Amino acid sequence: MLNLNELNKYREDNCLEVKTATGGLPRSLWTTYSAFANTNGGVILLGVEELEDRSLNVIGLPEPEKLISDFWNTVNNSSKVSLNLLLDKHVRVESVDSKNIIIIEISRADRTLKPIYLNNNPFTGTYRRNGEGDYNCTKEMVQAMIRDNGSKTQDMLVLDKLPLAVFDYESLHRYRNRMKVTRPGHVWEELEDIEFLQKIGAIGIGEDDKRRPTAAGLLMFGFEYEILHEYPQFFLDYQEHFDAKVRWTDRITSSSGEWSGNIYEFFFKVYNKLIQNPKIKIPFRIEDGLHRVDDTPVHKSLREALANCFTNADYYGSRGIVIRNNLNEIVLENPGGFRVSFREALSGGVSSPRNAVIMKMFSLLDIGERAGSGIPNIYHTWIQQSWDAPQYTEMFEPDRTVLRLPFYDSKEGFEIYSANASGINGGINGGINSGINELRQRILDLMRGDPTVTTGKIAEELGISSKNAEANIRFLKKNGCVEHIGARKNGRWLVKMASQK
Repeated sequence: MLNLNELNKYREDNCLEVKTATGGLPRSLWTTYSAFANTNGGVILLGVEELEDRSLNVIGLPEPEKLISDFWNTVNNSSKVSLNLLLDKHVRVESVDSKNIIIIEISRADRTLKPIYLNNNPFTGTYRRNGEGDYNCTKEMVQAMIRDNGSKTQDMLVLDKLPLAVFDYESLHRYRNRMKVTRPGHVWEELEDIEFLQKIGAIGIGEDDKRRPTAAGLLMFGFEYEILHEYPQFFLDYQEHFDAKVRWTDRITSSSGEWSGNIYEFFFKVYNKLIQNPKIKIPFRIEDGLHRVDDTPVHKSLREALANCFTNADYYGSRGIVIRNNLNEIVLENPGGFRVSFREALSGGVSSPRNAVIMKMFSLLDIGERAGSGIPNIYHTWIQQSWDAPQYTEMFEPDRTVLRLPFYDSKEGFEIYSANASGINGGINGGINSGINELRQRILDLMRGDPTVTTGKIAEELGISSKNAEANIRFLKKNGCVEHIGARKNGRWLVKMASQK
């Protein structure tokens, strides 16, 4: 049984939608059903309205049983809704101050079931949740969901049109030398390069019965210009910011032409840079009275986080992989959202990599956890160091996953905000801080840097649509984070929220 005070704790945000439903089931209910299922789930309240102060007012429904009957008839109609995800317990009537409302709880759909769409057409009837509204997914977003719903992971694809000459064999030999150290005497150690590549999944048999590179092999050991033929959006970018007076103190990109540009070489180039961050202490310790050991749980967690970034990336997605090494935090971004919910990822035991073969290749070097314990281990390590917990953010349009690894405790003088309502620390009751996700933080940063920045410029800088930028700016304005002063075209932004940096 709910009461009005409990109900007023909720706010219409990423995980909650309220509808009066006084004239029957609103048509917008179904776009919200699709949006919640394709994003991070949520709750729909029927018979409730939102007031100007964002509190919730119960209107009540005179015939809730009829509405529920209509709901089940429609959600089970495959010509209207592609799939019913709900059981009886997910749709119920509750009384609030003697008024009946309907509560509909929608879970995040499993990746194998997405997209959840309307009217028999995934390319016009698929929706997602962003800010306070449901938006129609682009063709590219729907295609990304379809790529993820198969039983085979993306990197298992055999590239029939590519020759074995796409490989940088110097990269392969460095890989094999590392594997000899981590797995001495392995049964594959004496194999020729081609046989070895086939054993680890870098080569498969094509439709012409010839050996061809797999997507995993191309990404791991290929040359950048060859990778771009299959993945036009492929880009690896490391940015180091240790001095506020310069744009970056060091930068490594896959397009520089100075090295192969594949993810294997990038991994070790970046890892060796990350561990030089002044906040990472390397203790001096002797093991067995002979060997110096300078590896710590923090080093292992950094390798884990970096490997996760590569194994979970959607290399067909836009903007590539970006690693930012700052004095107070490390930020890792990869294209593609989470394939499981944040809660499942944090609890451990669930492993659903987008690129299982690449994960296998890293695991042969003892990098990465295949049992789904990687993210819990990273969290545990960071908490042990008395640093703020890592923050995962799932962004949409385009799909991206962002991991922040802070080197500070916010209680010691840093003010930061939780990831977002769809993040591990979020939820329906997350409050305004839960709504300040990575995208909105970057919008605020742009406004701080240039108070006259336009919505169009913001969309261009962040690589999002104008519609997406407008929706998020409306959220920031509505919640008092930012105010626009002056005329619409010639005014300026006043940012009221403290920076998280």
